[in-house]
This record gives sequence, C-alpha cells and structure tokens, in this order.
Amino acid sequence: MDRGALNSHFFMQIRPKISVVIPAHNEEHVIAATLKAVLAQKYPDFEVIVVDNASTDRTSAIVSQFPVKLVHESKKGLLHAREAGRRAATGEIIVNIDADCLPEPDWLTTGEKLFEKSSIVAVTGPYDYHDGKPSFRKVSLIMQKYVYIPVNSFLQLPFVRAGAILTGGNNFIRADVLDKVGGYNTDLTFYGEDSDTAKRVSFHGKVIFSPKIVMKTSARRFIKEGTAQIAAKYWFHFFKVVFGGSKKYRNHSIKH
Repeated sequence: MDRGALNSHFFMQIRPKISVVIPAHNEEHVIAATLKAVLAQKYPDFEVIVVDNASTDRTSAIVSQFPVKLVHESKKGLLHAREAGRRAATGEIIVNIDADCLPEPDWLTTGEKLFEKSSIVAVTGPYDYHDGKPSFRKVSLIMQKYVYIPVNSFLQLPFVRAGAILTGGNNFIRADVLDKVGGYNTDLTFYGEDSDTAKRVSFHGKVIFSPKIVMKTSARRFIKEGTAQIAAKYWFHFFKVVFGGSKKYRNHSIKH
C-alpha cells in the first residue's frame, strides 16, 4: 500500500461514528425511500436508528426489512421519539432527519467535515421541499440560505447569546453536548423543539448553518395545512423560545 493510500486509510479510520435517528409515526408510505437514501451514504461509519413512535400501520414491518436498529417508543410525540433514539445511539455525532427526507449520498460526509473545530457543537442546513410548488421551493431555499445564516450568526454574538437556528430534520449534534444539556425537551410536542435544542446546545459552543448540507424533504405539511399557517406557527414558536420566558422553556434550562 503506497503512502497516499495509507494516509487515506488512516483518515477513514479516525472519522467519528454517526448515529442517524429517524422518528416515524405511521410513515409506511415514505419510510422505505428514506431508508434507501440514508443507507446509500458514502460515510464509512454510521448506524441508522428508526424510532417507531406508536404507529398503527405497517411502519415497523417495513423498517424490519432494512439493516437498521428499530426502537419502539409508545409515548406519542416527536421529542419522545428523538430522545428514545438518542438513548439507543452509540455514535459520537447524533444526526436527526424526518421519515420523509431524502439525503444525497455525500450528505453525512459533508456534514461531518463541517465540525472542523472542537468549538463547533452542531451543524445544520436548509430544507429543499422537493415536492412543493416550484415558486414555494425556490423562495423557501432563498429564505433559508440568505436569511437564516445571518440570523443564526446574530443570535450567537457574545452580546446577544439568545440561541441559534437548527433545522429539525437536518442537523448534526455532538452526542456529548446533547448529554450535557439533558437530551431533548420532552415537555414540547412539536413546534419550537428545534429552537429549544439549538438554544441549549449553543451555550456549549457554536452552531453552524451551512448551505452545503441541503436536505430534500416533503412539503406535505404545508400542502395539507397551508403555507401561511405553518410559517406563522414556526416563527411564533421560534421567537417564543429565543426571546420568550415561558415556564415551559425555562424548565429545561442550560446544564453546565
């Protein structure tokens, strides 16, 4: 084996193990495509954990056909599922995606490379709502790439220290940092969960929002409930977590 091959081999061996956690509640129609995309990752060391969150359809049966770890969580709720997945994970980096996500083959590799400094505790990127209307898809990507990045940086300035931005189904977080902050806030149901996690981990280091890790996902929630309604809910809970003082959020304060 020549020097270049040896260096390449050594580099591959020292990459941290990644645990990809996928919560799934009645996702029989989309989970297979997501698992195929995740298992096609080029990253050398990763595990996939699917958390069946009280499904009543064939989700578990479908997941069982793939070489992944299947965990059952009977308490309904996204954060209960994420926390069950975190506890079952053995990786140094916990990666969160949703059951309708379709990552590109180099997604894990690109995301892990962004942890270039030990001070970086989490990495996230934009959603690409691939099945949405072209205009919605384009505007959403522009908003995320050119608004979220400066907002994320502003929130983490020393004189602000108000939190950070995390995309719920497209983020990488150091496992030890998640452990330090007590895991996920299971008091929350859905809206605000990503902002809550981002705020707590940001007190332990930097959160990077990068356009290099784009995640294809479904616009089904926007299609079903309406773009304006969903956007309003997201932004309301974002500001409530970042700048609000609700008891619900204070109960999960930062653990140093």
